[in-house]
Amino acid sequence: MQEGRFDPFETLLDRDRAEAILDSALTGAEDGELFLERRRSEALVLDDGRLRNASYDASEGFGLRAVKGEVSGYGHSTEISEAALRRAAETARLAVGAGGGVLADAPARTNRHLYRDIDPMADASFGLKVETLREIDAYARALDPRVVQVSATVAASLQEVFILRPGGGLVSDIRPMARLNISVIVEENGRRESGGTGGGGRTGLAALMTPEHWQAEAREALRIALVNLRAVDAPAGVMDVALGAGWPGILLHEAVGHGLEGDANRKKTSAFAGLMGQQIAARGVTVLDDGTIPDRRGSITVDDEGTPSGRNVLIEDGVLVGFMQDRQNARLMGVAPTGNGRRESFAHAPMPRMTNTYMLGGAADPASIVSEMKDGIYAVGFGGGQVDITNGKFVFSCTEAYRVKNGTLGDPVKGATLIGDGATALKNIRAIGNDMKLDPGIGNCGKAGQWVPVGVGQPTLLIGGLTVGGAGR
Repeated sequence: MQEGRFDPFETLLDRDRAEAILDSALTGAEDGELFLERRRSEALVLDDGRLRNASYDASEGFGLRAVKGEVSGYGHSTEISEAALRRAAETARLAVGAGGGVLADAPARTNRHLYRDIDPMADASFGLKVETLREIDAYARALDPRVVQVSATVAASLQEVFILRPGGGLVSDIRPMARLNISVIVEENGRRESGGTGGGGRTGLAALMTPEHWQAEAREALRIALVNLRAVDAPAGVMDVALGAGWPGILLHEAVGHGLEGDANRKKTSAFAGLMGQQIAARGVTVLDDGTIPDRRGSITVDDEGTPSGRNVLIEDGVLVGFMQDRQNARLMGVAPTGNGRRESFAHAPMPRMTNTYMLGGAADPASIVSEMKDGIYAVGFGGGQVDITNGKFVFSCTEAYRVKNGTLGDPVKGATLIGDGATALKNIRAIGNDMKLDPGIGNCGKAGQWVPVGVGQPTLLIGGLTVGGAGR
C-alpha cells in the first residue's frame, strides 16, 4: 500500500473481528458483504475569466449487506469502527430473519488491472491547474471575436474500495478518474449560442492538461457553438434519422440498456422481459456491455460486490442473448453474475448497472448512409433525455443536428427532439456504419437515485420512422 493510501484494516478495524461480525450478520443469509470506501475529489471551474469554484471533498465509510431471497438488509456509517460495524450488522440481520440459508459461492478472483494505481489529483499543483484554465480561457477568446464567454472545468477523483466477503475473502480496487470540460458562448447580431465538449477517463490529469489536448477541445467547442449560431428551427414529423458515431450511443444506453438490466427483467417491469432468445432488433445489431476496456470512464476491474467485470453480449445479430446481472438477481434468475453490481457509494446497496454499453460496427460506409437519405435529420450531438423502461419510450434533445434532403447535408437545426421507443427503434435500424467509436468519457447514469460513471458508443446508424419534434416544417 502506497503512502497515504486507504487501508481500513491497518488503522481502523481488526480484520479478524470484522470478519467475525460479518459472518455473524450473514448467518442464515444467502449472500452479503462488507464494503469499505474512501473517496476524494477536486474540481476547479473558471467561468468568464474568474475562478468561480475550487472544491475539495473527502468521505469515507462502510456498508454492510445481508441478502436472502428477494430481500436485503443494509446498514452503513461514516464511522469506520467496530462499534459502528456491530450496529450495522444488527440492522442488516433484520432482513435475514430465522431459518437457514446457504451462502452463495464467492466471486472468482482476478489479477487484472484495467487502470493505473495513481492519484490523478496529484498530477499537477493547484497553481498549475488554475494557470491552465486561464490559458484555455485566453486561447478560446482569441480564436474568434464572437466568443463572449468561456467556461472551463478540470476535475479529478480517487475512489478506494475494500470488499470483505464471508469467509474472509478480501478484494480491493483503486479507481482514478479525471476530466476536462470546455464550453463557449458566441454572439452575433444579438443572437447567442453555446457549444461544449470535453471528456476523460480512469487516467491522470497530465494528458488532459497538455496544450495539444485542450486546444483541440477548445476549437471543437467553438465549432459547435458556431454551428448552433446558424441553426434554423428543426422540422417536425415522422422521418428517417441518422445518428453519428460515439456519444449518440447515449440513446442506445437509455432506450435499450436500462431495459436489459437483470432486476427489471426479473420483476418483469422491462419492455424486454420474457423475450430471451427472440429477435428484438434488426439483423446485424450486436450490443455489448463491457467493463473491461482499459482506462475507460465506465470500466471497473471488479464491481462493487467483488465480481470481476466482463465483456457481456446482450444482443447478438438482433437476438436477445443476455442481461446485465448483479449477484442477487443472477441467483434468483438462475444465471451467473456478469460483473454489473454497482453502487454510488458506501451509503448505497448495489444493483445491476451498465458500464460501457455500445453497438458493434457494421459494413456500411458512413458517408453513404447520409447520402442515401431522402428526407430526415442527421444527429451527432445529444443532451438530456427521458426514458420509461416499462415500455421503452424515450424523448431525447439534440445539441447538434442537420437537415438532410435528397442525400445532401443541409442547414443545422435547433430544438430537435427524437421521440420513439427502444424496441421499435432497434427493429427499424436500416444501416450500420463501419465507424464504431466510444464517447470521449463524459457519461453519468442515474438509477433509483444513484449515479455512476458510464461509457457509451456506436457506429453511424440509420433508423427509420422516428418522430422528430421541432418548430419547423
